[in-house]
Amino acid sequence: MAQKKGSKYGVHRVIEPKGVLPQPANKIDNNMDEIYDNEILIDVQTLNIDSASFTDISARANGDPEQIKKIMFEIVEKQGKHRNPWTGSGGMLLGTVEKIGDALKGKIDLKEGDKIATLVSLSLTPLRIDEILEIRADVDQVDIKGKAILFESGIYAKIPSDLPEKLALSALDVAGAPAQTAKLVKPGDTVLIIGAGGKSGMLCCYEAKKRAGVTGKVIGLCHSERSTKRMQELGFCDYVFSADATQPVPVLEKIEELTNGQMCDVTINNVNIPDTEMTSILCTKNTGVVYFFSMATSFTKAALGAEGVGSDVTMIVGNGYTKGHAEITLQELRECEALRKIFTELYA
Repeated sequence: MAQKKGSKYGVHRVIEPKGVLPQPANKIDNNMDEIYDNEILIDVQTLNIDSASFTDISARANGDPEQIKKIMFEIVEKQGKHRNPWTGSGGMLLGTVEKIGDALKGKIDLKEGDKIATLVSLSLTPLRIDEILEIRADVDQVDIKGKAILFESGIYAKIPSDLPEKLALSALDVAGAPAQTAKLVKPGDTVLIIGAGGKSGMLCCYEAKKRAGVTGKVIGLCHSERSTKRMQELGFCDYVFSADATQPVPVLEKIEELTNGQMCDVTINNVNIPDTEMTSILCTKNTGVVYFFSMATSFTKAALGAEGVGSDVTMIVGNGYTKGHAEITLQELRECEALRKIFTELYA
């Protein structure tokens, strides 16, 4: 029997409301018995839940693994995908290509049996969870038995043979952040990375230092003493300090001191908690750029907050995709032994 013809963007899977794309849809079809001619069926091994989402689910479950499982099952049962209803965000997955739709065969560089990481959000990916095998709360990863669909427009990265799977997955989950940092930071820039000690933060600090060069300055703001110490040892930042990013005034005073009142050319926000918009804006000079990679960012708070303090800063919404982002991020792990070592210890 011929496979049904599907839409490039997966609109054929939307149940309600009709006419919208899969990401904003309330419910999508996650039936995996038959695939459309332009879909890729994936046998899923690991879900990498995005940090803002996992932090939120874990808090709702009081850290209880059984409650985390229950919430995850409920999310997928209700929506046909893993879009956190409170944060709106998803994550990505690692799995094996099980079947390729007839319309895609020979047109893509994938074959059945290839191990891939999807680089599109779980908030739009049709997903079926049959069993949750293990929750690794410290790295936001959940091993499952299940299936997923990648649409024709969906991007992916083949898992490289020279890096451990879980290591590559952790890095690829946040690949947009260091790749955007590479585009934004110019030689001589003063850069502030908020959430410097986290997964995306470490990659951004490394990339920022590389791009700002010897005439630039990279400042890392960490949440805990432990991550501050880790970032100091890594040596990617010219200065690292720990502070509460939800408290703009103390952070602003520190940045004024560190930049002789000049403030930062570029601020990259990588945190997984809300209410850090004003800290990012106030620490950035009027001609500067704030890049909100954090999925906990409120567009309203950022826009009205900047207006309220008379800041003319350019604000960029974190797009998890930028051309070449997977290659840039994996290359960082290959070329920097210290980074690879710490990622292996923490995430692999």
